[in-house]
Amino acid sequence: MSTRHLRRVIPALIPLVAVTGAVELAVRFGLVKGYLVPAPSAVLRAMFESREELVGALLTTSASAAVGFLLSTIAGIAIAIFLSSSRVIQRAFYPYAVFFQTVPIIAIAPLLVIWFGYGTRTVVASAFIVSIFPVIANTLSGILSTEPALRDLFRLYGASTPVTLWKLRFPAALPQIMTGLRVASGLAVIGAIVGEFIGGQGLGSVVDVARTQQRVDKVFAAVLLASVLGLALFGLINLVSHITLRRWHASEQ
Repeated sequence: MSTRHLRRVIPALIPLVAVTGAVELAVRFGLVKGYLVPAPSAVLRAMFESREELVGALLTTSASAAVGFLLSTIAGIAIAIFLSSSRVIQRAFYPYAVFFQTVPIIAIAPLLVIWFGYGTRTVVASAFIVSIFPVIANTLSGILSTEPALRDLFRLYGASTPVTLWKLRFPAALPQIMTGLRVASGLAVIGAIVGEFIGGQGLGSVVDVARTQQRVDKVFAAVLLASVLGLALFGLINLVSHITLRRWHASEQ
């Protein structure tokens, strides 16, 4: 690893090591009860002992979150393009997108089970519902924020609406679209976990079962893996953003 990469990684590792060490010592010396907050060593031990179950659950959650996120990306961008086509359409339908976002997923999760049954479809639907609004909001904002002078230039040269969208407005909106996808990637994992609480399978099911067994160490192990999954999706979007924007946008230079 080069010195440049070490300078990026080490500052982030220092708080992690310090907090982990402090929690370990606090539990070992009885300052914090182990049945409330397990020692990091106990979490690692639970992760090793239940590695086959946790890996299988992680793969299940990863697949559901990824599918839900992909669907929210496609549908969110398509809806945003539709909303941007007319101020009347935007005024008519955008409030419903906002309302859709304000409905608590935990409240409608039982309905998803009724509609889709137990299993993957319910989890994917939950991940989709939670993660779609940031894609819609950021894509719409990016498209509507296109430089007016550039829009006038395209209009002056007789560019059609689809050509203007594809060659001007959508590329100009890419930085904000990527911001929306970063937010949506984490929300997709949250939605998948909530769906698994109700619909079974995956890390959400592991957390629920471990809770009933009072296995706090296993709960923390599953939550840690869910966090790693969210970070992995976030990192993937960052990579795509860097590849897409590095040559022309200041945020990736």
